[in-house]
Amino acid sequence: MQQTLVAGASAGGGLAAGLTLLARNLGAPAIAAQVLICPMLDHRNTTTSSRQYSGVPGVWTGEMNEFGWRAVLGHLTDDEVSAYVSPARAEDLSGLPTTYIDTGSAEVFRDEDTDYATRIWAAGGQAELHVWAGGFHGFDALYPQANISATARRTRTDWLTRLLLPNGSA
Repeated sequence: MQQTLVAGASAGGGLAAGLTLLARNLGAPAIAAQVLICPMLDHRNTTTSSRQYSGVPGVWTGEMNEFGWRAVLGHLTDDEVSAYVSPARAEDLSGLPTTYIDTGSAEVFRDEDTDYATRIWAAGGQAELHVWAGGFHGFDALYPQANISATARRTRTDWLTRLLLPNGSA
């Protein structure tokens, strides 16, 4: 049986989440799951982690995040920003497909990512959330040989295997 899965990392994770919301609202195409890897979900930059990782060196800082969102949104006001662009704005997260979210504990997006998973659960949905201790933005791509990176990739692959091959047969 063919299943549609959307996935993305960082800004691509935000796009994947927005696409999934749009597909749900339009009623098609049917999406079986979404995989959101350190997704960029909230343009407001008001979380503790977005402030915590501002004014410090890093792979992706609060200042870089603000610049990235300004580049996407231009002069739009908060009320003009669609949940398809900034998925954290979505008021209703019910009816979403099963979701995998991972993020690092030392990451600008940590709190918006954990909040998104919490809101999926609150709406009756299924989400698997991993917050990798010490992980920073893009850690698994930048340091693929590190134990934490290998563990994160293996955990993601195991989740996909359980989802796509429920009987464990390859």
